[in-house]
This record gives sequence, structure tokens and C-alpha cells, in this order.
Amino acid sequence: MSTSFVLGLVGEGISASLTPAMQEREGRESGLQVSYRIIDAGRLGLGADDLPALLDWAERLGFDGLNVTHPFKQAVLPLLDDLSDDAADLGAVNTVVFQDGRRLGRNTDWSGYGAAFRAALPDAVHDRAVVVGAGGAGVAVGYGLLDQGAEHVAVLDSDPERAEACAIRLAKRYGDDRVTPVTDLARALEGAQGVVNATPVGMHGHPGSSVAESLLRPDLWVSDVVYFPLDTELVRTARARGCRVVPGGGMAVHQAVGAFEYFTGREADADRMSQHFAELTRP
Repeated sequence: MSTSFVLGLVGEGISASLTPAMQEREGRESGLQVSYRIIDAGRLGLGADDLPALLDWAERLGFDGLNVTHPFKQAVLPLLDDLSDDAADLGAVNTVVFQDGRRLGRNTDWSGYGAAFRAALPDAVHDRAVVVGAGGAGVAVGYGLLDQGAEHVAVLDSDPERAEACAIRLAKRYGDDRVTPVTDLARALEGAQGVVNATPVGMHGHPGSSVAESLLRPDLWVSDVVYFPLDTELVRTARARGCRVVPGGGMAVHQAVGAFEYFTGREADADRMSQHFAELTRP
């Protein structure tokens, strides 16, 4: 079994990603030699049309795998030889493993979100929830919530057609009675116990909150997928209103845990990676 791995992250605006540090540190702690590189398509002037050449290049240079993030999670699909069932259901891949001349597409976003949520709010896994944002993150969050037993997930997006497409994708696996596209956040929250921000709102460069403060009841749990910064406006406001909060760091850690295991074939220590993430993000 190999003990040396060359990995990379492909996406735009990823120069500040903590994934390289987490993967390389977990490699050292596991007795492996892991080298992890950033491939920032924005800085390199690369687009989706360059993906075929980029994957060829990575294989020729001996990469063992790539994490894939925005805006390439869907564009990479036709370039792969195999998709896991969850990646096919989601229509998105965030982990590509190069193995025996084949490209294997996997998705650890949904499982990472689910693991982070269960660790933070184990008593809320069966709750009714509203997911704000129906892009790749929204589909992954919905999948994670439904897979762990959420009674119902309502999906809202600034583009109603995208919300409907997301709901249809989730309903194919989990049933029409458990997923609904919605257009009125206030009304949807009236029948929910929790809300998730799965939009970029709250990230550095995308200030604001996707959920108005007036809608944040103290009995509502609030989750955010954004982790740059960890304390988004939504997270800060929700805490101040007395809501239970799940910041985005947990998803970031647990998707990396899953990717590490796909890449190396070794079990990662989730607690150790969580502690390292906390060190990296400490003010």
C-alpha cells in the first residue's frame, strides 16, 4: 500500500483554502507523506473548457487525486470513468481519485455536512428544515439532511427554477412528500425547526445574511455552510437571538475527512482534524 500521495484542489478563488494544511497534517499524523497543491483556475486563467487538459496533466504528473470545488463540480462529471451513487444523485463531484488508469468521482460534501450536523445537534436530525440556496451546496445539504432522517426539507433560491430543479433531484431519492420548493422564506420557516444558509452570502466579499434577523426565532436552529469567516453575520445574529448554531467549519472538516479516506485508503481521525482546523482558524 502506498505511503506517499500527491493531491490538489481545483477551483476559483481558493488561495486561502485550509484544505492543504488539513490534508498534509493528517497525512503526517497517519505516517504518510502527503503533498497537497492549490490549482487556482482564476489566477491561472482557466475555465471549464480547460478541465480535460487539466485532468490529463494531473494524471501525467502523478497526482493521486484532486478535490474539485466551485465552479467545476458539475463540469467535471463527463470527464470521469466512474461515479458513486451519491455523486450521481447529486450531479456533482468534489473528489476525484486517480486509480489504475481510471478517474473515480466521489462526493463528500453531503456526508461531511451530515456528520458535522449530527455532531453539533444530534437531537435535531429528524427536524423539518429550510435550505436557502439551491446550487451545489444546497443540493448537498438537502441530501445530507434527508439522508440522516429529516422529516421534510423546503428549498428556496433567488431563482425559483433552480429551487424546483434541486427539489426534484432530492425527491427522486427521498420522495415527493419530503421535499418542497418554496418562494416565501417567512412562511416556510413557520413550519420548520431549522434553517441552513447554503448560499455564498456571508463570505468575505459577499456581506450580509440570507435570513433576515426578524425571522430568527430563539427556538430555531441555524446552520451555515460558509466558513470564511466562521462567524458570519447570520451566525452572529442567530447566537444573539438565542438560536442554536452550527457554523460552517464542521462541514469543511468532515468533507476533508471523507476525501482523505478516498485518496489514501486510510481512516482519518475526525477529532484530530477538527482540532487542527480550530488551530488554523483561531483569531
